[in-house]
Order: sequence, then C-alpha cells, then structure tokens
Amino acid sequence: MRSSGIILVAFVLLVTAIGFYASRWRGGRVDSMDEWALGGRSFGTIVSWFLIGGDLYTAYTFIAVPALMYGTGGFAFFAVPYVTIVYPFAIVVLTRFWSVARERSYVTTADFVRDRYGDRWLELVIAVTGVVAILPYIALQVIGMKTIFLQLGGPLAANGGMLALVCAVALLAAYTYTSGLRAPALIAFVKDTLIYVTMIAAVVVVTVKFGGWASIFDAAAKGLGTRPQPGSLFLPAQLQFAYASLAFGSAVALFLYPHSITSLLASKSRSVVRRNMSLLPAYSLLLGLLALLGYAAIAAGISTDNTTLVIPLLFSRIFPDWFVGIGYSAIAIGALVPAAIMAIGGANLFASNIFNEFGGDRGLEAREARFVALGICLAALLFVFFVNPKYAIYLQFLGTALILQIVPAFVFGLFTGWFRPKALLAGWTVGVAAATMMAIATNFTANFPLPLFGTHLIGYSALYALVLNLGVSAAATLLLRVSRAFAT
Repeated sequence: MRSSGIILVAFVLLVTAIGFYASRWRGGRVDSMDEWALGGRSFGTIVSWFLIGGDLYTAYTFIAVPALMYGTGGFAFFAVPYVTIVYPFAIVVLTRFWSVARERSYVTTADFVRDRYGDRWLELVIAVTGVVAILPYIALQVIGMKTIFLQLGGPLAANGGMLALVCAVALLAAYTYTSGLRAPALIAFVKDTLIYVTMIAAVVVVTVKFGGWASIFDAAAKGLGTRPQPGSLFLPAQLQFAYASLAFGSAVALFLYPHSITSLLASKSRSVVRRNMSLLPAYSLLLGLLALLGYAAIAAGISTDNTTLVIPLLFSRIFPDWFVGIGYSAIAIGALVPAAIMAIGGANLFASNIFNEFGGDRGLEAREARFVALGICLAALLFVFFVNPKYAIYLQFLGTALILQIVPAFVFGLFTGWFRPKALLAGWTVGVAAATMMAIATNFTANFPLPLFGTHLIGYSALYALVLNLGVSAAATLLLRVSRAFAT
C-alpha cells in the first residue's frame, strides 16, 4: 500500500478510537435524547464552533465547489456569498428557536411545529421532509469517501472500493450508535485541523507552482473558453438573478436541515449560538480559497469528464504522496463527521415525530433513535451500491428544494401564529409539487426559466416554489379566517 493509503487508514482508525472514547467524554450517557442526540445540550463556544463547522462544510463541499468552478467558472462562486448570508439569518431565526427549544425540550423542528399549531399531520410532513432530504446528503458523503478510496488504489480500491467503504461506514455506524453526538463533536477537531492544513498548503503550493494567481486566472479563462459549453471567470448578465436567488435560497435552507438543527441545539446557551454565528464566517474564507482550487486545476492541465475527481487529481499532481494522504484524509474525515450528525438528525425526526407520534413509546425515544441511525447509515451504503451516483446528486438538489418548503411553518411560526395549519399543509403540498416538477423539467439543475412579462427570468427553482408555497399558505389562511368569521 502507498504511503498515502497508510496515512489515510491511520487517520480513520484514530478518529474511530476518538469516536468510541467520546461515549465517556464529559460523563457521556445515551439513555435519553438530550444526552445521545444533543450531547446533553452542553457544548460551549469552541466545541460548537468545530461541530457546526464540521457539520456544514462536508466532503461533498470539499469536492463539489471546486468541481463546479472547474466546470462552469464564476457562477460557482455563489457558494461564498451564500455561506456569508446564512449567519445573519441564523442569528435572527435560530437563536430564537434555540431559546424556545431549550425551554420546552424540543429536539427537532417538527417538535416545535407540533406544539405551535397542534396539528399532527403538519408535524408529520415536516418530519418526513427532513428525513427524505437528509438521506441523499449522507449518500453523497459516502460517495466522497468512495472517490478517495478509488484514487488511492491498492487494497482500498479492491472491488470498486466497496470493501473499504463497508468498513468505513460500519465504523461510523458503530461509534454513532455508541456515543451519539459526542463522537462527531470530538472528531470535528481532527477534521477541521486537517482541512485547514491541507487548504493552506494547497494555496501556497499552487501559487508558487503555477506562477501566481494572475497566471492561474489567465489559464483558467482560456481553459473555460475552449469548453464545448464555454464558461467564464465573470458572471454573465443573464445569470445575475440566478446567482443571487441561488445564494439566498441556499442560505435559508442550510440551517433548516436536521443535522444543522441538531448541532445548533447542542449549544449550552443562547450566547454560544450567537457567538458562533459571528465566528463561523471564518469558514467562508476557507471556502473561497477552496473554490479557487478549481481554477488551479485548469492551470495544472487536469482534464477529466468526472469533475468530482478534480481535487483528488490536483492533490496528486502538486503534493508528495505522503501529503496526498493527509489531503485525502481531510476529505474522508470530512465525510465521516457530517454523516454521523446527519444520521443522528434524521433519526431524531423519525423517532420523535414519526414513530412515536403514531404508536411509539416516548420513554424509549433514545433507543429507537440509535437503531434508526444505524438504519440510515445502511440505507446510504446500499444507495451507493445499487444507484448511479448522479441520482444522489439529483436527489440532494431536490432535498434542498424540499427543505425550503418548511419555511412558512417553521421560520414564520417562530414569529407569528397567524397561519392556519391546514393552510400550511396546502402550501407545503403545492410547494413540494412545484419544486419537483421544476426539477424534473430542468433535469435537476438549480435554475428555472420562469415565464414573466414576455421574457424568462432565470432563477433558483426552489425559491420560486417557496414563493408559491407562501402565497398559497397566506391565501388559504385568509379564506379559512373569513369562512370562520362568517360561520360565527
């Protein structure tokens, strides 16, 4: 086995040991949802910073953002403003949710919706939306690990990387079951350290190796212009609204995912949440540098039809083999941390708001959630075994569109009780249907050409669906209120 493979295996074994040790960290227990799913709601600023950062910046981010820059150019830079916009939104919305959740012991967004509106069916659709959205997201983390195993070759690539993948997911499932949220919280320290070291080294090396960023931008501009579908370093005028709407819609969706909510609720105080929303933009700088590596790959002469290989191929080109192992370890562990939190977030929704609301035993929530987390890990693995990876990308895109459709019930519900639950159900149904139809019509690309005043406004289809959702929810609420007034 190459030295890079040995280093990767060593890091995976290290974080596995940390994951199992986490069950005893801070007197860890797993006999309640607060302890297993939320780490006892006890994490301070530093632990929360690593946990939330490790949750939001995944292996998929590490691979997909520079891959999109490599393939399309400047439009892909939407990822940087979107992770900047998200934190003011989080300070306003999620600090309020944290306070309510702490007072009433909520574990999920669906817990809040149930108490706010008193409607079990609305609670159910919010929970189902979260579970459905999280499954392809976990699958993408597993696909990211598979990509790394295949690039390393040797025993790790045997049988298409499947044996190594089974071992990695089995270890992930085992320490998630044993330690709950404490495991990814501790492992996130290793993950983020590796990512920062790798990114700083990569930026320094490509700057020296390819003659500085002026040369890299020149090479990228020429390379993008010769593609069958030419790209550009600059944003075309016709895509400006698409860029802005995609950044805004993605920002709103990011902290509504179950894993984001899980990490947030593990914070021990409202001030910790606010402090982290102020400190986490440091990751935006990292993401900007990461995105620019897509241009560095063009300058390096990397040519591939599979853009997910761009970063692995670039690392192999610019680093010695031992440091390639560190870079690949950053990506692999960057998959393990969020995958664990995603499995916990999905399990929380299933145990608290689906199984228990329809016949389960609330006293056994933690036990049920632990088994559901195992099932989610297995489902993600089977998805990678039997489904073309492009469908995971399609479904993850659709998952983000679906997550946005909980905004009227959850986000607006934090500030007003004006909406009626049946109206919100109607809005959710219309929004989900519209998002799905637009996704299919555009072959699961982000933007939809909306016919408007004799022209087409190209914008983020999920945001269009959310506007329709809000319109239906508001109109239906007005009708219900008027009909009730006439009835009395």
